[in-house]
Amino acid sequence: MWEIKIGKDVFRADDGEKLSDVLIKNNLKIEHICAGRGVCKKCTVLINGKKELSCQYRIKSDIEVEIEKGNEILSVTGAEESGRMTENLCFVLDIGTTTLGLALVSLDEKKIIKVISRTNEQRIFGADIMARIDYCRKNGVNNIQKILTDEINEMICAFNVPEVEKLFVAGNTTMLHLFFGVDCSGIGVYPYTPAFLESRQEKAEKIKGVKEIISLPSIASFAGADVVAGINFTGLPQKGKYNLLIDLGTNAEIVLYSENSVLCTSAAAGPCFEGANISCGMSSSDGAISAYAKGKIETIGSYPAKGICGTGLVDIIAELLSDSTIDETGFMECEEFCITENVFLTQNDVRQYQLAKSAVYSAVLSLLKRQNISFDDIEKMYVSGGFSAGLNVSNAVRTGLIPKELKDKFVSINNSSLLGTVKYACEKNDLSSIIEKAEYIDLSSDKYFSDLFIENMMFGSF
Repeated sequence: MWEIKIGKDVFRADDGEKLSDVLIKNNLKIEHICAGRGVCKKCTVLINGKKELSCQYRIKSDIEVEIEKGNEILSVTGAEESGRMTENLCFVLDIGTTTLGLALVSLDEKKIIKVISRTNEQRIFGADIMARIDYCRKNGVNNIQKILTDEINEMICAFNVPEVEKLFVAGNTTMLHLFFGVDCSGIGVYPYTPAFLESRQEKAEKIKGVKEIISLPSIASFAGADVVAGINFTGLPQKGKYNLLIDLGTNAEIVLYSENSVLCTSAAAGPCFEGANISCGMSSSDGAISAYAKGKIETIGSYPAKGICGTGLVDIIAELLSDSTIDETGFMECEEFCITENVFLTQNDVRQYQLAKSAVYSAVLSLLKRQNISFDDIEKMYVSGGFSAGLNVSNAVRTGLIPKELKDKFVSINNSSLLGTVKYACEKNDLSSIIEKAEYIDLSSDKYFSDLFIENMMFGSF
């Protein structure tokens, strides 16, 4: 048994135990974006003064560990807060893979009183849902559920209001399984079977400050209640037209819908837009480069640059395409392009972006083809997720993330899941019509998507 000293605290570990496992076991927050594969480098710590990856370090002696303090991820909900407290209240929760959004809502005025956002600390088990499903399969659901519910309880306490009757909740299908403490292993392997999709209504046993929990229904394993809430918020287009909803997060969910049909799919974009598999990538937190133009950077909080978040990545690649540092195939002459003294872009980073943007773009085209419609039939293209808040649309088009034909139809919604769930809590919309019309398209078996995916990896045609 060895001792690990972290600040004033001392923890014990078995011989050969991984340091990352000790940190997780003791609820010490550190990024494990790649779920312990040793590739993201985000879990670097100082061990006896030397930099090491905590997910790769086996404890063989007493050690002293220094952990860099992490920053809260910036989450912009786009919610208008009234600030007026009334008698009839409820809570509304969006469980994102990266962030949590909790709103206190006045049911009397049908308005949001206040919103609190936090980082989803389940990130210590990996940035994407597949990593968390794998953790659940190997370790059970209890620990990963507790991390989430403890954090939600802290958020509810921060509102400092008496107990309310109901908490309405939405999120992707995996996040809802983990929230309710239900094994989600079936979602991770073919035929990707969830334990439940329907709305759940139960007494709040692990969530304090509320009496009852009501979740919105999901459509499929990879089209969750967050998608249903998004459709509920945006509403249907005019007769004969379609809306497109793209939720860009650690997994891209895409929905094409009209008054008669709902086609949805998910694009395996990976957590590129969250900075997870980018060399100097980071989430939208203090010091992240969020915008780039003509060599000038903007960072979140105006702090010194520490890394690159999703919107900054789009801008940087667009700029380097414009000055031919990156060619149409994505090739760079230099192995690294320096942005600041400590922040750079690599050839592999460009390739990661190409994979992600092609997945999204090709998924959109596949849904249009399946419905046999053109860009002219699209009334609005809604882009949701914290990523959308600062997205430069022209650069998104230039890099081939979104079609140029839809540029003028672009509408940013920071958190369509939260806002759509608030609308449901206030108005009790009938969501069954969405579920009944919904069809999930598995792109992995779609040859048209496969051909498009290869073709749209290039930058030249945008």
